[in-house]
Amino acid sequence: MKQTKLQKYTQLAQKGTKKSIEKIMKNLTTNTPIAETKIIDYALSRIENPEGIQTMQHYLFQGTQIQRNYATLYFLRKEEYTLIQEAYEQGLIDARQAFSR
Repeated sequence: MKQTKLQKYTQLAQKGTKKSIEKIMKNLTTNTPIAETKIIDYALSRIENPEGIQTMQHYLFQGTQIQRNYATLYFLRKEEYTLIQEAYEQGLIDARQAFSR
């Protein structure tokens, strides 16, 4: 039986390794269909282990614009406002992203 995208991305996020998170994040491009970005956003919310969280922090500061956007959403949900403030002060995300709740 073929895995759905939701299952695939969720399993990768729950695995939470640097490699598994990178597999998810490489699919976030300006050409990614909106439906797929919603699935990715949900899957990213499932990251709980330290390696996965550290990888998301990497994307917050060094990812592409769309990757930084989704990393911001991830940390907003975790209420990691210090990280978000730092990314904002470095000009990596805009005020709308940083301060929307």
